[in-house]
Amino acid sequence: MMKNVFILGGTGLLGYHTTKELLKRGYNVSTVSLPPMPTAELLPAEVECHLGNIHDMTDEQVLELLKGKDMFVYAAGDDERVVPEAPAAHYFYKANVVPTQRLARLARNAGIKKFVVYGSYFAHFAEKWTDIDLKSEAYPRTRLLQEQVAILEGEGAMDVMSLRLPYIFGTMPGRTPLWTMFLPQIQGKDSVPVLGGGTAMVTVKQVAQATVGALENGKHGEKYAISDTNMKHAEFFQMIADLLGQKDTVIQVVPIEQMKPIMAQLDEQTALSGKEHGIHLATTAEIQNRDAYIDPNDTMPILKYEKDDVKAAIIETIERCIEATRK
Repeated sequence: MMKNVFILGGTGLLGYHTTKELLKRGYNVSTVSLPPMPTAELLPAEVECHLGNIHDMTDEQVLELLKGKDMFVYAAGDDERVVPEAPAAHYFYKANVVPTQRLARLARNAGIKKFVVYGSYFAHFAEKWTDIDLKSEAYPRTRLLQEQVAILEGEGAMDVMSLRLPYIFGTMPGRTPLWTMFLPQIQGKDSVPVLGGGTAMVTVKQVAQATVGALENGKHGEKYAISDTNMKHAEFFQMIADLLGQKDTVIQVVPIEQMKPIMAQLDEQTALSGKEHGIHLATTAEIQNRDAYIDPNDTMPILKYEKDDVKAAIIETIERCIEATRK
C-alpha cells in the first residue's frame, strides 16, 4: 500500500487541511514548510515537519527528504494576488514553473508514483475562453506551463495530476486569510461597483478531499477544475457588506464599458511604478464580467469530494478577516 505522502507547504492553508485529511484516512505525512510555524501546536506529533526553504536545499538534500515516500503534494507557490516587479511573466515563471519542474524531476528520481500540483482555474478558462487572450497573460500562461512541465517530468514513471482551484474559503490556526485585501473595496463605502459575472467556489475541506481523490483515483496528465458553488460577484460582495454591518451599502452591478477604462488606467499606474499584475486589470474586468463557473459534476464523481457549506465557509473566512483588521 502506498501510504507515505510528502507535502510541500504543509503549514499553509491548503497544505494544513490536506495534511489533516490524509491523517484521517490513515496516511503518513511529512512536510517541508517555510518558517515560522503559524502556531506552536499546529500539526500533530506524528507529522514529520521540517522548517526551511526547499528551494535553498541541494538536490541530494531533497532526495533524502523524499526517501521512502510514495506520493507528493505540491501545495506551494504564488497566486495572482501577488503584484510583482515587471515583467510579471518572468516572476511567475521563477515562482511557480521552475521549482515545480525541479521537484517533479526529483520526485520521479526518488521513486514517487503520484504527484499532485495545486494549479489555478485561470488555466482552465485560458483554454476555454478563446475569445479573450488569457493565454498571453503572465499568470495563466505560467500556470499552464507549470502543469505541462510537471506532467512531462512524470511521463512514463509518475502520475501527475493538477487541481485547478477556484476561490477557496476556510480558515486555519495562526494565519489571517488572504481575503483581507478585499475589505477596503467595501469598508465604509456607500456604493460598491461590481461587474456582472460570477465565480466558482470551494472550501478548504473540499480541496483536501479532492487532493486525496487525485492521489487515489487521478489519471496521469489530467487537470481537474474543482467547484462546489457558483456565485455572482454581487452576491459575494453583498455578503461582505452584511458582515461588515453596512446595511445601507449598495452593491451596484455596472456595465463593463464603465469599468474597463478605469481598470486600464490602473494598469498604466501599476506600470509606472515598475510593477505588473499577473492578469492585467483590464483583462480581469473581462473575466469578472463573465460567469467563471465550473460544474461540480465534472470532477466530484472522479475525485469523490463531498458537497460542503460554502456560504458558511465564506462567513467564517470574512469574519476572521474583519477581526484581524480591527486588532
